[in-house]
Amino acid sequence: MYTYRKTTQYLMPARPEAVPDGRYDIYPAYPIGPGVIEVGYGALARRLAGERSVVIDGFCGVLWERLRTNLDAELVRLGLLAAWRSVEAALLPAPAIDALVTPYLGGDDPIFGTRFGGGLRDFFDHRRLRDLAPDDQADISIVYGCGAALAGWGGSLVYVDVPKNEIQFRARARAIRNLGAAAPADPKPHYKRSYFVDWPALNRHRAELLPRIEIVIDEQRADEPTFMSGDALRASLRAISRSYVRPRPWFEPGPWGGQWLKRTIPGLPPDVSNLAWSFELISPENGICFESDGSLLEVAFDTLMAAHSREVLGTYAAYFGTEFPIRFDFLDTVEGGNLSLQCHPRPEYIRRHFGETFTQDETYYILDCAPGASVYLGFHEQADPSELRAELERSVREATPVDVERFINAEPAKRHDLFLIPSGTIHCSGAGNLVLEISATPYIFTFKMYDWMRLGLDGQPRPLNIERAFDNLSFEQRGARAREELISHQRVVARGAGWQIVHAPTHHEHFYDIRRFEFDGRMEVSLGGSPHVLMLVEGTTVWLETADGTRQRFSYAETFIVPAAAERYALTNGGTGRAKVVCALLKREWFTQEDHQWLTRSDKEA
Repeated sequence: MYTYRKTTQYLMPARPEAVPDGRYDIYPAYPIGPGVIEVGYGALARRLAGERSVVIDGFCGVLWERLRTNLDAELVRLGLLAAWRSVEAALLPAPAIDALVTPYLGGDDPIFGTRFGGGLRDFFDHRRLRDLAPDDQADISIVYGCGAALAGWGGSLVYVDVPKNEIQFRARARAIRNLGAAAPADPKPHYKRSYFVDWPALNRHRAELLPRIEIVIDEQRADEPTFMSGDALRASLRAISRSYVRPRPWFEPGPWGGQWLKRTIPGLPPDVSNLAWSFELISPENGICFESDGSLLEVAFDTLMAAHSREVLGTYAAYFGTEFPIRFDFLDTVEGGNLSLQCHPRPEYIRRHFGETFTQDETYYILDCAPGASVYLGFHEQADPSELRAELERSVREATPVDVERFINAEPAKRHDLFLIPSGTIHCSGAGNLVLEISATPYIFTFKMYDWMRLGLDGQPRPLNIERAFDNLSFEQRGARAREELISHQRVVARGAGWQIVHAPTHHEHFYDIRRFEFDGRMEVSLGGSPHVLMLVEGTTVWLETADGTRQRFSYAETFIVPAAAERYALTNGGTGRAKVVCALLKREWFTQEDHQWLTRSDKEA
């Protein structure tokens, strides 16, 4: 149906159907009152009709020429002649841009590069930017495209956003190009260049523009955009920074994907073969939706952090700047396959090689599982690392299977278990698990060592990183020590009439901790300077009440954040049985240790 996107996933409608109480909502939105969000190019043209000059800036991935065609047609209907100027005319030549970005793209590595440290201006010829000028003979002059505000025009500033998942779907359809690229790239190179170059530069640019944006547009429905005023956007961001945030999740199939998400979450495409991931909270890729009169508008999660990181992160804003540090996502292997055998980079390695400020320390919280399910975690006591490496390399050379359990512990899994995966730990979820992955935010730095002899959904072998893995593996985590250090020993730390708090301690290298609130009726919680990331992991519904008077219901398996600025909140069980809510928060004690002082704002900005 949509020639500009390639995916099995539905496009979020401008006006979705209401979701019955107690059902997981795939299009969650924060209500901002009536008359705020408008729909369509006709309404947008009417809003702009009184302007003499307009700047339409936005994110890479917008279908700019389609936007121009649609909006121009509506301006013509109003009797207005528009003079359009594309800021692309001021870009440096593609070879010069290639030279600019190539050092950050990791050579022939298919996945990894290094974060771009420059700005959007670096992509432009400054003389050509100055030469872009309004047309005094036109009724309205419009400069448009990524970086349009750099042309220095006066007039209304309009910003066009598009969700990161839709950017990837458009890239798969080869409907868009990377910033300044001469032609569309294949999806994987497009994503790598987006992650390491385009998105960092464009996020900085959007943050600079945010205080003066007059209209913000959600362009994911290329022919039916929604928009609202910049003042309304800023007020809405301010409101959620003190109450709650529920990011919009998105879902993807994978070679090991299972059936739990398909069966449990309504409204997803029924004909997809499996679902491997649900991106519940991956702040660099998720968006936040606002609702007015039944219409939705989505902006990037990064927009909230640019505007209100101090309110969201509280005490920890000095450490993380505008990066939200905790990630929640689902890994579904129920009636699926094992994940790849893998590890993640140590802190110094990820900083030196990839430009990240903190690493991908993870945990697996078992939300559900089939009988006999297990998690691969740590080495056997007598496992020989050199022998394992030889087996893995032989598997690549000769396409032979590896007897993984000869080397790696297979730990039985049951509901509410928590497995600890600090960087360098060899691990993978076995088949039969619905894993809630609670993790530090970095999310692509997985060094796969073995993928069970299977191909990706594109029919190609998935890239392995055996050498990088062995540069990072912790061989101390073996046998009894692995079981002691890598399986959380949960205990009740507080209780009262009808409630208790279970502490699920994380590894000493994790900068976040995990608790579970279990209650029959109501519980009151203090945030203590940290945001709380929460999910109802047992029960049907729970009500959240924050100090500003906000009251919101959440259903089983939905993720939501209470920002630090809310200071306290209450949870009320909306079901009949005991409710259980898992909570991830930042460890105060972790940030006072001398060996972690590298994680400072000045270090991040350097």
